[in-house]
Amino acid sequence: MEQTLARITYTTNLHEALEGADFVLESIPEVLELKLETYEIIESVVSDKTIISSNTSTFPLKELTQRAKNPERFIITHFFNPPQLVPLVEIVKVDNTDEKVIKLTYDLMKEMGRSPVLLQKEVPGFIVNRIQVAMLREAFHLMEIGVATAEDIDTVMKGSMGFKWAFCGPMESQDLAGLQTTKYMVENLLPELSDKKEPPAFLTKMVEDNQLGIRTGKGFYTYEGNQAAEKIRKRDDDFLELLKLQNREKKTMLPTQ
Repeated sequence: MEQTLARITYTTNLHEALEGADFVLESIPEVLELKLETYEIIESVVSDKTIISSNTSTFPLKELTQRAKNPERFIITHFFNPPQLVPLVEIVKVDNTDEKVIKLTYDLMKEMGRSPVLLQKEVPGFIVNRIQVAMLREAFHLMEIGVATAEDIDTVMKGSMGFKWAFCGPMESQDLAGLQTTKYMVENLLPELSDKKEPPAFLTKMVEDNQLGIRTGKGFYTYEGNQAAEKIRKRDDDFLELLKLQNREKKTMLPTQ
């Protein structure tokens, strides 16, 4: 830990941070104008060969590069919280993104110990958030119609899909189950699933009442005293153990010479 921290420098001076940088990863608030202003500063300081990436989960690359001098060197590298533990990074390019930028970014993410995935085309929400929101829509629907509580749904996910998907993703899981079963399940259930286009009323009410989760001490659960900090600490410890297991799994699957 001490060796890692010794390699990290901090500054509140943007120009100082950018000097000599070969790769810049922007992770400022999701405010488009603020990002565009920041990119103008970055491009005025770094060399023409510097790669500029964004951690955005909201804006398409074409919007982010609308004022860029060299839009072909911009790319999206979408990390997930907590980024030091969650291995996935979604890499998003567009048609005019330099191929060298794509390869260097992908290789850098691998060198960092991440699990990068390059999207073949840009879509709103990328991969993870699209799947996550689709699942949340149905989870919220089940709560709204009184099928299950928030705690019930968490228990279901942690004891089934969350348990399996840590090592065997949804597509591989269906292969192992048998695609004929998958076809029947999809045919039977798709007409029954929620197709709402707006957030559920109870979620809007919670936000209006400042029930925002651990930030305010109440969300789907209540957090008193140091419960929020303890919850985050336990989550990170559990994630670290899971990461060790996943890394061990990867090593056992490497081809032998």
